[in-house]
Amino acid sequence: MRDRLSDIDEPTDAELAAIENEWPLIVAELDLMEAELDVLDAAERGGPFDLDWQRLRRAEARVLREAAALVDRVARPRHAA
Repeated sequence: MRDRLSDIDEPTDAELAAIENEWPLIVAELDLMEAELDVLDAAERGGPFDLDWQRLRRAEARVLREAAALVDRVARPRHAA
């Protein structure tokens, strides 16, 4: 019987580089999702509180900064030395 994993292609160097390039945005989006969930669950804690909203706004701003940085990196790729 063939090994099912042998049918899976490994990511190319270009695909791995793209993931690495996008990683800061991915992390920022995960942090935003966590902040959103905390605001939604805050009712059980008697909130949401001002700190919940501040965290959410900071997470939203970070996603926007990382998205802009990604666009900048894609538009102006580094040249190999």
